[in-house]
Amino acid sequence: MSGLDCAAVVERMRRRAPLVHCLTAAVSMNLVADATLAAGARPMMTETQQEAPFVVRRADALLANLGTLSTDGMAGIPATVRVAVERGIPWVLDPAAIGPSPVRIELARELLAVGPTLVRANASEVLVLAGVGAGGRGADASDRVDAALPAALDLARRHGCVVAVSGEVDLVTDGTHVVQVANGHLMLTRVTGTGCALGALSAACLAVSDEPLEAAVAATVWMGLAGQQAAGRVRGPGSFRAALLDELYALTPEEILAGARIQTAQEIR
Repeated sequence: MSGLDCAAVVERMRRRAPLVHCLTAAVSMNLVADATLAAGARPMMTETQQEAPFVVRRADALLANLGTLSTDGMAGIPATVRVAVERGIPWVLDPAAIGPSPVRIELARELLAVGPTLVRANASEVLVLAGVGAGGRGADASDRVDAALPAALDLARRHGCVVAVSGEVDLVTDGTHVVQVANGHLMLTRVTGTGCALGALSAACLAVSDEPLEAAVAATVWMGLAGQQAAGRVRGPGSFRAALLDELYALTPEEILAGARIQTAQEIR
């Protein structure tokens, strides 16, 4: 993986403008929609069992985020995911804030068994999903990214998916290759929904790439670099939110090529 690969994914995504069905947290829905639009994709937001399984058929990719889990979401998310899988639509599982709630853990593992293309989570969420951790505090991780590497490798191998672990240095693996992405800024943790927005951006990149690992790394670099650029010209979280959207919109493939901080480990057997 290289910055050149990431730049190519960004260019294709903007050219094709994929439709991303976002089943996401109510608290972050607006930012997810705005970030998806700013990046060049098209968002669609509905989670009810009566509607979501039908409209997902028109989508190019799906995000299933368990953030603020509602009664509608409990019924609508599994039904929508099953339709996406039946139709070969790539999808992202974001098991947000699993750990404290048995209901949320059960749903996350039910969805994992269906076969996501990509699992995007923080280190504590990955450990819970793998059955070896207690979880973080709400949506925040209490475990380090490197501590979640064995669990991420195990999940990727057992479920045939890519796992992206967010943190100070992000980690992305398909069970064989491990890629580290050092782009990002602390300010991304000071605005609600940036992780959810990364899930939607990842789904959009999956829609235009034949390689899920490549798509996940490209989205991670894109969001991280946008966060870096935005943080360099603002005073606080309020202005950062607006600046982040501006950077997702304005970053060029050339800037992504020059700014990507990617390190690929040797293959792990």
